[in-house]
Amino acid sequence: MKLFLVMAFTTVCAFGQNWDALAERFFAEAYFPYSPSAGTSAGLHQYDGKLEDYSKASLAREKSTLHKMLAEVEAFPVAGLSASQAADRELILGAIQSSLQDLEIIRSLETNPDRYSSTASNAAFVIMSRKFAPAAERLKLLIERERQMPKLFTDARTNLRNPPKVFTEIALEQLPGIVSFFETDVPSAFTDVKDQKLLAQFKTANTAVIQALKSYEIFLKKEVLPKSKGSYRLGEDTFRKKLLYDEMVDIPLDRLLKIGYENLRLNQQRFKDTAAKIDPAKTPQQILEEAQKDHPPADGLLDAFRNTLGGLLAFIEQHHIISIPSKVLPVLEETPPFERATTSASMDTPGPYEKVATEAYFNVTLPEKTWSKERIEEHMQGFNRGTIISTAIHETYPGHYTQFLWVPSAPSKTRRLLGASSNAEGWAHYCEQMLLDEGYGSTDLKLRLGQLQDALLRNARYIVAIQMHTGNMTFDQAVDFFVKEGYQTKAIGTMETKRGTSDATYLYYTLGKLQILKLREDYRAMKGSTFSLEEFHTNFLKQGFPPIKIVRKALLGNDSPVL
Repeated sequence: MKLFLVMAFTTVCAFGQNWDALAERFFAEAYFPYSPSAGTSAGLHQYDGKLEDYSKASLAREKSTLHKMLAEVEAFPVAGLSASQAADRELILGAIQSSLQDLEIIRSLETNPDRYSSTASNAAFVIMSRKFAPAAERLKLLIERERQMPKLFTDARTNLRNPPKVFTEIALEQLPGIVSFFETDVPSAFTDVKDQKLLAQFKTANTAVIQALKSYEIFLKKEVLPKSKGSYRLGEDTFRKKLLYDEMVDIPLDRLLKIGYENLRLNQQRFKDTAAKIDPAKTPQQILEEAQKDHPPADGLLDAFRNTLGGLLAFIEQHHIISIPSKVLPVLEETPPFERATTSASMDTPGPYEKVATEAYFNVTLPEKTWSKERIEEHMQGFNRGTIISTAIHETYPGHYTQFLWVPSAPSKTRRLLGASSNAEGWAHYCEQMLLDEGYGSTDLKLRLGQLQDALLRNARYIVAIQMHTGNMTFDQAVDFFVKEGYQTKAIGTMETKRGTSDATYLYYTLGKLQILKLREDYRAMKGSTFSLEEFHTNFLKQGFPPIKIVRKALLGNDSPVL
């Protein structure tokens, strides 16, 4: 009997080791070679001198590699794997299927002109934004990448086929900012470099990128835009499979839509009830407009966020919300110039394998000094007191930054590198509601009103995503839905609808939050009187950021429904 147990254990170990080797080959052969910028972002700097290759030959190799890897992973026996390894197998399967769906069905490189220009800007940014090596060394790596960038736009001319008009319009809207980024921001990141020969090489490479971008802009305006008559809709089958591959959600779309509407109506009623408690003589919109005027002066915005972080940390500790692995605060700073047009606030965390440039940056967009008083006021209304709290919770404590601090505790390399938006964005969105539910700011109903308006925005995304991509809602109807049902301005509604045409499954905010809320209650029922919110949150984040289905099985030990 003892001998049998030893043999069985040896067999299990061998299976596990073989799986770990296969997972390692997936990243080395099928993932980072085709997404080297993701390698840099992850802190794997052997990819820094490489750039994404969108030539037809490279795309054919990528598809072939993915199909071979898919067959290997599907054929790998689950028996003998640990529960964590079996979950990693499912995670890698989903990643492969998602990539193949994009390459063969969605074909974003044929339909989305922004893929090429945004790839160039991101590839430069991940090298210039973090000081993982001396400036001169990073500049050499950037030059290597920049020398390959003009080919991106040559490949675009070959690949693009009848994009949706809105995709071409978005690319054209983005291009002036990307050109400005390479003209101004990229050079300014390397002012410490004094090597004149290196600077001359950089000027040559950078100028070629700028010229290629400007030429690409003309190409899109003159040749692509007039022929952009394609549809952005994924269709029901592709949308359903994308949810399955990316988020491991296989709920029928009609039921998913019903769940979304129920949560929308619930939040609308909560919004109205909260407004009535503040002042029953005024409409909810009037109260919201008053709340938006309650903001700090423009030159005090960073301080307002800075002062908020201490209060959040104290509340989290006092109320045992979650254990936070590090006392190091994120660096609060102004949003980099090239991101300011599209980002009001963001969290920029280092990759899980970054060993040198380990700072995390909490970026906040300040109003420009050249703006009129009216424009500054409009901008600052977006940073009213309630929004500052909600944004700080979402981005830092206990949202994105706190989740990042737990990533090193994830059970595997796969779990540190692969994840799901319904987990990452779902967690941050869940935290906005959860912290107020636990009593933060309980005496200030305007904080709750702001949280509910943000929830309604995400509710509208949820429903618009399903309805637009299954052909049940036009672009204009989607804009109206954001305004009438999501309580947003028409400008925001238009921007959000544009985003939804390409970010098809951006329902993941609400989708993830609802899954986490259900998991929490199921976990509470299992634990009974021993339930601890802090323990639940900590155990949740220890899993990395995979689809909630994987976290459910790890915490509950079963495959019970996610919703």
